[in-house]
Amino acid sequence: MKEIYSDFAQVYDRLQDIDYNTFVEYYQRLFDAFGCKPELVLDLGCGTGNITIPLAECGFDMIWTVGVRRLVDVRFDFVVDISEEMLYIASEKARATQLDKRILFLNQDMTEFELYGTVDAAVCALDGVNYLTEDGDLDRLFSLMHNYLNPNGLFIFDINTRHKLCDILGDNTYTYDNDGAYCIWNSFFDGNDNICEFDLDFFVRQPSGLYMRGEEVQFERAYSDFEIRKAAESAGLHVLAAFDDRTQNAATAESERVFYVIQR
Repeated sequence: MKEIYSDFAQVYDRLQDIDYNTFVEYYQRLFDAFGCKPELVLDLGCGTGNITIPLAECGFDMIWTVGVRRLVDVRFDFVVDISEEMLYIASEKARATQLDKRILFLNQDMTEFELYGTVDAAVCALDGVNYLTEDGDLDRLFSLMHNYLNPNGLFIFDINTRHKLCDILGDNTYTYDNDGAYCIWNSFFDGNDNICEFDLDFFVRQPSGLYMRGEEVQFERAYSDFEIRKAAESAGLHVLAAFDDRTQNAATAESERVFYVIQR
């Protein structure tokens, strides 16, 4: 079964055109800018470990968790637990780089996770917070951050803005073709609920040369700056900054991705 699961999980890596090192370098710049010298870092909802492992290579001890609400509905030729498979792929990558001793892998929900102790910093990359679509999800996440961050610890995360989800992604169709994986992506934005629905059709080339087809539905919620700040304040956290994508420039109404720096 692991071979079957791997075919599906690796679709994500094969379709991504992301320079993950820019995220790692950016986190390090923010740690320095805000006087944080973390030794133990929590990576929330980190997929197949493309950011976790480079952070471990920088010398941080890592805790890796899967945000199980990230994939809402998956239909493939098999019934699978995608979160467990992401965990498997990430752990295999860590073993291949001999970093598995520096990373603790946990398969838990971002809004209900339990750790063995506190951490110095936490990150959540690539709009993981947008996948918290239910009322109260954000409050629960920030409450856990307050519980598990050491005093003055930082939580750095990024979100897709409403401008991006509504005006750019919403009601559009995109296609991706990379390394034997082809994806058709249809987006629909509901302005009443501030929810963007992504309907994805995958075609993945197998070693036999045949293609395996799969379908997936994801949902992202558009959070306003006010909602982020209110939830953080209610949890006893402090919003130190809201930056435009991987810069230290203040976010604007035209920002498509905003990075928040929040302190306990």
